[in-house]
Amino acid sequence: MMAAFLTVGLSLGAPAMPFVLIMAATSSIMMTLTHYATGTSPVIFGSGYLTLGEWWKAGFVMSVVNLAIWVVVGGLWWKLLGHY
Repeated sequence: MMAAFLTVGLSLGAPAMPFVLIMAATSSIMMTLTHYATGTSPVIFGSGYLTLGEWWKAGFVMSVVNLAIWVVVGGLWWKLLGHY
């Protein structure tokens, strides 16, 4: 799906580098959020180590942490580079 979204986004005039980075960032949020987002997630979830509620809570916390890092650290980095 990444190729399809990149093709559409770039053909609509999205700036290439920020768009690619945003697409990459959102894919890693999806992978931490749900128990079916990656190939290994059902195996880990199916082992019974965590309940569904615990999985979603941990995924939500990690998504917030990822977003905070990208906004704060990434924003400062882009400002340092002169991109915004």
